[in-house]
Amino acid sequence: MLGSVASGALAMRTEPFLGPEAPSPLGRAHKNRLEQREILYGLLGDLPERQRPISARLVDTQERDGYILEKLELDLNGIEPVPAFLAKPKSLSGPVPAVLFNHSHGGGYTIGKNEFVDGRGYLQNPPYAKVITDLGWIGLCIDTWVFGERSHTKEDDMFKAMLWQGHVLWGMMVYDNLKALDYLVTRPEVDPKRIATLGISMGSTMAWWSAALDERIKVCVDICCLTEFQTLLRENGLRRHGVYYYVPSLLKYFTTADINALIAPRAHLALAGLQDGLTPVAGLDIIDEELKKVYTDCGAPDKWKLLRYDVGHQETPEGRQEILTFLKKYL
Repeated sequence: MLGSVASGALAMRTEPFLGPEAPSPLGRAHKNRLEQREILYGLLGDLPERQRPISARLVDTQERDGYILEKLELDLNGIEPVPAFLAKPKSLSGPVPAVLFNHSHGGGYTIGKNEFVDGRGYLQNPPYAKVITDLGWIGLCIDTWVFGERSHTKEDDMFKAMLWQGHVLWGMMVYDNLKALDYLVTRPEVDPKRIATLGISMGSTMAWWSAALDERIKVCVDICCLTEFQTLLRENGLRRHGVYYYVPSLLKYFTTADINALIAPRAHLALAGLQDGLTPVAGLDIIDEELKKVYTDCGAPDKWKLLRYDVGHQETPEGRQEILTFLKKYL
């Protein structure tokens, strides 16, 4: 009887479960950035050893649309190989900047890293592999867990299996991305002091998480996924994001602005659509206000920029130009 009452009460609940508000960035100013990064990284579940050796195998090389494309198989995590694409100009003179490109979700489980070379419907043309190499730079994109050549297990199944074993799907995704950065800086063609990361949607979230956790990333560009967590809760919008997005206990320690504050004073450009349900406008206002304060306090107010366009979940032609200008300026 007691069980049925509890179940009924739960079924009738219509408002989102908000829980206590996470403390603001200013409220936790006593913690230095190293401590905050350690806490954030620690929330990502059981991970392989951060300093474990990595290796790469060249699978294929081809000339594509004016650049050289290497297909690689990377050993990043010791659990399963990670297919990757590395794009580079036909000719290079000395170490050049590099961009760690993060592919999106969009339900395209079989697409993965192909987004880097083929583009996507919500991205402008040309694809970013072409854009980056036309600048004379190098780009790297991996297949993240459950995508591309790693789509042998469904997302929900992988999330549940990992959780049972102490892992967090997003944590394992972030780990692989940081290890991909480890590989990228070993390339003799790459200037390790000029690394950027960018992506749209899931790739946007990966960009700001990676930049927050690793100071080797000097420029962060995130497109259409700077979501303020508490606003999403208040709008009852959790279903808008895939299950991969959710990290246990995250809101006990961090707001979205807290995580992004760890990027300051490095250059950070965010682009959002005013009609995009994944990034509620009220949440964008909160993040923008807090990061303006953080960057001003760091003495780098010009290095934070949030641009909004009257569109949905997509990159705009104007946004593409802003991204190129920002990358050229700070990379």
